[in-house]
Amino acid sequence: MLELEHYLDALTKKPGALAGSTALEQCRAQGRWPASYDQFWEVLRQRQGKQEGTRAMIDVLLLAREQGPARVRKAVEEALELGCSDVGAVRYLLSVSGQQQPPPAAPAPIGPLNRYDRPQPSLEDYDRLRPGWPFGPVATEVIQ
Repeated sequence: MLELEHYLDALTKKPGALAGSTALEQCRAQGRWPASYDQFWEVLRQRQGKQEGTRAMIDVLLLAREQGPARVRKAVEEALELGCSDVGAVRYLLSVSGQQQPPPAAPAPIGPLNRYDRPQPSLEDYDRLRPGWPFGPVATEVIQ
């Protein structure tokens, strides 16, 4: 039983060997190669060419050493949903996943400043200058 991860370093030098490798075939047979990887790999090959796209896919697979295969898979699937087709996008998604979003800021009480509240201005006088307002002739007077 071959482990695909053990061959990734060698595959960076010969990326063309990945597609037909026994390790990849066994990885697929064991269900450890999700369909999203094939989709992402195809997008990479279309965008960057066969060799560079495969090299980029190997870079994505190498991220699993640090981040874990589940997190990389999730990031690849999220990148596909967003329409991203770059290793940098997967790295970014891995770096921001798990980060807590700050809660929205609560409105600050304005206290005595509320005495400056004024009603919204009316634009009705300007509307009368528009041609055909309201369904009548064009206004000819100028409002001072």
